[in-house]
Amino acid sequence: MSQFTDISRINVCGGDGGAGCMSFRREAFVPKGGPDGGDGGRGGNVVIQADAQLSSLIDYRFKHHFRAERGTHGQGARRNGKSGEDLILKVPMGTVVRELDPETQTPMFEIADLVHDGERVVVAPGGAGGLGNTHFVTSVRRAPAFAQLGEPAEEHWIELEMKLMADAALVGFPSVGKSSLIARMSAARPKIADYPFTTLVPNLGMVRAGEYSYVVADVPGLIEGASEGRGLGHQFLRHIERTALIMHVVDMTGGFEDRDPVEDYRIINRELEQYGAELSERPQIVVANKCDAPGTADKIADLKRAALDDGHMFFAVSAVTGAGLNTLMLAVGEQVAKLRAELAVSDEPVDLRDEEWERRRLQREKRFRIVQEEPHAFRVVGRAIERLVIQTDWENEEAVIYLQHKFSRMGVDDALEKAGCRAGDEVRICQRAFDFEGAEDFSEFEDEFEDGSEDVAVEVVDVADDSLELPTRWMPLTVPMTLLLRKTSRPRRRVSHVAARWNRIA
Repeated sequence: MSQFTDISRINVCGGDGGAGCMSFRREAFVPKGGPDGGDGGRGGNVVIQADAQLSSLIDYRFKHHFRAERGTHGQGARRNGKSGEDLILKVPMGTVVRELDPETQTPMFEIADLVHDGERVVVAPGGAGGLGNTHFVTSVRRAPAFAQLGEPAEEHWIELEMKLMADAALVGFPSVGKSSLIARMSAARPKIADYPFTTLVPNLGMVRAGEYSYVVADVPGLIEGASEGRGLGHQFLRHIERTALIMHVVDMTGGFEDRDPVEDYRIINRELEQYGAELSERPQIVVANKCDAPGTADKIADLKRAALDDGHMFFAVSAVTGAGLNTLMLAVGEQVAKLRAELAVSDEPVDLRDEEWERRRLQREKRFRIVQEEPHAFRVVGRAIERLVIQTDWENEEAVIYLQHKFSRMGVDDALEKAGCRAGDEVRICQRAFDFEGAEDFSEFEDEFEDGSEDVAVEVVDVADDSLELPTRWMPLTVPMTLLLRKTSRPRRRVSHVAARWNRIA
């Protein structure tokens, strides 16, 4: 069984955040000690990191589920919980990381393209730790008797696709002598036999010619229709995308089928163009192999004419005798060095994809959407909103009242009314449902509700816009089947849209 694996799909999940602690200082000779609950530790992240020492995704061939360490809970005396350790998954350089659709398991968008050694990206952030009750002290609320729960971690499927990082790639029909050429040019020892598709996985070889050194990839043979997937064409063609130079190998003998070399040359170039227009524009060197065979002089002349007409360099060689190989290796080295110099001049600073991914994630969190699922039933979807619901201790009435105020300040009440939600309608968030009683003004109790921390900046989006990048999945907390909350006994405050009746949504 081959140990080469160039594509894998894995499930990644960050660590859950630890819960904040609700605690009060109780110490001799210290009256009115006040709250001293510590924060919960943040869960560890799942990180994908490029490693130059790896050449395959074999580590993810049989194991598909990875989870980072969870954070520990906060404790009294302002002791914060320990953050979970990050889980680092190493992949070869040239690995593309993509987000998969949870339903269809098809790629949705690219997360990162890791082309530098040590480059990394966070693919599953750990859950935030819950805040201890010390964070909810105000001038009015001197002894908050509640704390936040830890945030459940994000879990999703991603795709890892490795594309070879080589300076030049040997392409052509099966059995044209690509493996023999790379064995002659480098120390690589691929399997060589006199039947098609001997090479089933790419091989890399380091070539040294004069002052030049470069990496050559031996790509399995292509056939007509490879751009459409015939003969595993897509699996092979992906490894050509990163190469700076294409070495197009053509068999001058016509192989077993006595094909026309010029026609073979046209077919392969057509397949490269159909797979990706940029491949047809890439610098190419045409290599006429097996030129030591008798009766090939006219075919060599015809192929040379066709290659030069297309603006490509042409070399006639023999992988068996070694004829013309030194000239070819020096010419390839010169071209690679030239392309490297051009790339170095035009190359921009390395794009930190993890920062881009984090920025995109934060943008999604700042949005929420309201969807009418059925008559008189609305769902609020949005990371920031859902996080507040998930981190609320529903057994604690004071915590629920605090959540209600946060919703009011974030504009959830007003957005619900704008979406057509009326008093008595059901509003659903995560796995909870409640009766909507309309928006209320909490400005009168601003001092009491103010917790001194910065509010989450939430962008209210168009309720009818389905194109927005909003979370499609969230790990809900386990809640009781039926949970009844008492109306607050304080005469100047009443529970508004957090109704007295909460039910679990099936």
